[in-house]
Amino acid sequence: MGLKSMLESLLHTPGEVKASRAGALLAFHAAGRPVWTPRDYAALAREGYARNPVVHRAVRMISEAAASVPLVLYEEDRELDRHPLLDLLARPSPMASGTALLEEVYGHLLVAGNAYLERVLIDGAARELHTLRPDRVKVVLGSDGWPEAFDYSVAGRTVRLGPSEADGRPTVLHLKVFHPLNDHYGFAPIEAAQVSLDLHNAAGAWNKALLDNAARPSGALVYGGAEGGNLSDEQFDRLKKELEEGYQGPRNAGRPLLLEGGLDWKPMGFTPRDMDFIAAKNQAAREIALAFGVPPMLLGIPGDNTYANFQEANRAFWRQTVLPLAGRVAEALARWLGPAEGTGLRLRPDADRVEALSSEREALWRRVGAADFLSASEKRVAVGYGADLPPDLPPEGSVEGGGDTSTPGAG
Repeated sequence: MGLKSMLESLLHTPGEVKASRAGALLAFHAAGRPVWTPRDYAALAREGYARNPVVHRAVRMISEAAASVPLVLYEEDRELDRHPLLDLLARPSPMASGTALLEEVYGHLLVAGNAYLERVLIDGAARELHTLRPDRVKVVLGSDGWPEAFDYSVAGRTVRLGPSEADGRPTVLHLKVFHPLNDHYGFAPIEAAQVSLDLHNAAGAWNKALLDNAARPSGALVYGGAEGGNLSDEQFDRLKKELEEGYQGPRNAGRPLLLEGGLDWKPMGFTPRDMDFIAAKNQAAREIALAFGVPPMLLGIPGDNTYANFQEANRAFWRQTVLPLAGRVAEALARWLGPAEGTGLRLRPDADRVEALSSEREALWRRVGAADFLSASEKRVAVGYGADLPPDLPPEGSVEGGGDTSTPGAG
């Protein structure tokens, strides 16, 4: 049996139909030109997410918040309560929930600028979704210069994920952040803050070294004896021993140095006060938060008075960072998982069910409810619902005058 026949028999084995092809890791080679990602994802993840508290918290805040946003499916203007796409997103695989899957997607987008999802077909329909690590995926370009497949590599083995044989549609969804200098890969927000990230990490490392070696002064002891001579061997050894035992280590940090016998201390570096150490570190942290779109106040960074209070900063975080990101991913998922012929399916984040924005929603409903010149249908459209009233409500519902915040949500 030839190699091609063996691979085809393995791919069509009944026990392999339900598994992810990336998980099977079959070495399958085909024509195509791969383009590797031009940066070190592992270094960004290690130095940023794994070692920097500001990056770690910013990524977690955005990914967890965006994954918690409820998604609503529309067909044209009609909201769908039940649909196979909603079921798939709620339970994408036996080992992961929908929230966990989306959290990984958002995390990869923030750290790598790219996120990859693989769909697994069972009986011709998508039944499972799996995230793929960005550093293990490379884009394979076709003869026209556009991506035609993706190579997933791990442990020296590679599997090529191209269009599905069942429906001819892409098996892998590639989500990416806009990159002005690359046609095929996204730009990670953490890269824009890389200088500030290095400064913040270096400040932490310097502070740790200062605590560990506080008694090893960054200067010189100068012997200015009356005759201009040098210390004897015995004097030199005694001075060295006293410095190591009495002034070295974190327990002796800040202990005054007592000099005698013509010794004078000559500092050879800047003190933390001279370097404005704390202010520089906080400025680097603010720049990191800026790159991710998280108000510094939410990360506990002092010295930022841009927002009047915590609630205002939190609303700006949701409106300017979380909801746009969730909207982009939801739109891409609906286009990728929806029917090939297109039935007007739209997947959108439901901002009305976000608790952090409840005050905005309440104010909107109060204003709309008090607008006597609007009909009930016009009020429903103004608050984001369809114009048609539910069959169990009269044509002019209680929305007209009461301003009850729960009325527009009926139906």
